[in-house]
Amino acid sequence: MTTTSVNSTPGQHRFHLGQGPAHRRMRPREFGPTDIVLAGLTLLAAICTAWIVFDQLTLLSGMLGFVVVTAAVFLLYYYVLNRQLLGRRAASDRLMGAVATLAMAAIMTPLVLMVGFLFERGAHLLSWHVLTTTQQGVPLVCVPHQHCAQAGVFHAIVGTAEQVGFAMLLGVPAGILTAVYLNEVGGRLAHWVRVIVTAMSGLPAIVAGIFIYSIWVLKFHFSGFAGSLALAILLLPTVTRGTEEVLKIVPGDLREASAALGAPQWRTVWSVVLPTARSGILTAVMLGIAVTIGETAPLLFTVFGSTTTNWNLFGGPQASLPFLIWEMVKLASKSTIDLAYTAALVLFLLVFVVFLSGRILGSPWLGSAVRSLANRRSARRRVALEEVADR
Repeated sequence: MTTTSVNSTPGQHRFHLGQGPAHRRMRPREFGPTDIVLAGLTLLAAICTAWIVFDQLTLLSGMLGFVVVTAAVFLLYYYVLNRQLLGRRAASDRLMGAVATLAMAAIMTPLVLMVGFLFERGAHLLSWHVLTTTQQGVPLVCVPHQHCAQAGVFHAIVGTAEQVGFAMLLGVPAGILTAVYLNEVGGRLAHWVRVIVTAMSGLPAIVAGIFIYSIWVLKFHFSGFAGSLALAILLLPTVTRGTEEVLKIVPGDLREASAALGAPQWRTVWSVVLPTARSGILTAVMLGIAVTIGETAPLLFTVFGSTTTNWNLFGGPQASLPFLIWEMVKLASKSTIDLAYTAALVLFLLVFVVFLSGRILGSPWLGSAVRSLANRRSARRRVALEEVADR
């Protein structure tokens, strides 16, 4: 009978399979070609078992149930196989790795399908003409078998950029300052501020639009600025909560070292805490932008929409990509639905560009490059001053 034994020494763990040679010590991240083959064969066995259960032994049906049963059988087979080959501890480690991998695949699959669907339905209309023209003078509904000019989304891109940009100017500084107050300053009002921010996190988007409609639009008029106010209300709690959590993980030793050098609290926050948490703060800001850039409900009560480009954020109705998508889908004709899918694809690409820019700005190599450039400039300036002094 084959048995597995583990011999422990002070510096080495040795795994024996039967009477074979001792296996070398395993690392947590070690996963070679042999392990990949074993995982693939285990997955194939799990698929065959799920097929037998679904088609031969029971009356079950449906792709979702098949996938769930396959995943459960795979985890069971994978653990048993690794326990026989590597032992209980290694099998538990491999099982947790497989669970994490399956969870990642479950999260990424809807995203990949959504992106593929958007490209399939909207990429055929995406062109330079669509990105640089508006809907002015173009009929919204095109009669079948009749040639109609292709409407563009430039006016909606301009509206979305201005509205989200101004919402960032209003919400991002306020959110960061609120997070600094909650985590670094504190006081009697900190508890109530945190309660209000938490309540705002669950505020329905349409309520923000109705609020701005009642206090601004009724007294003045529809405008992109009103839409920015509504979006800023939604942006503020996301940035605040994200920044607060990032500031909590900044080591307290850095604050104590700064205080020991005689720096006041504001200087410690500005020169030590915020630079240390820069990457996390940028991530919180990106999440806030992603939440607001696709909101439609608050814009229904604030911007009113337009078929032409309105560069004036503070005067007159203005278009936006989410509002344009809602209007085009509501008309329910083939031409308008195709334009809605193209606008949705443009919106996705804008969000992707914003996230990519945020990751680049928050990357360590960019900070190192900026510091290196500043050091070189300082060195050249110092050399120039020394040459002038020598003369």
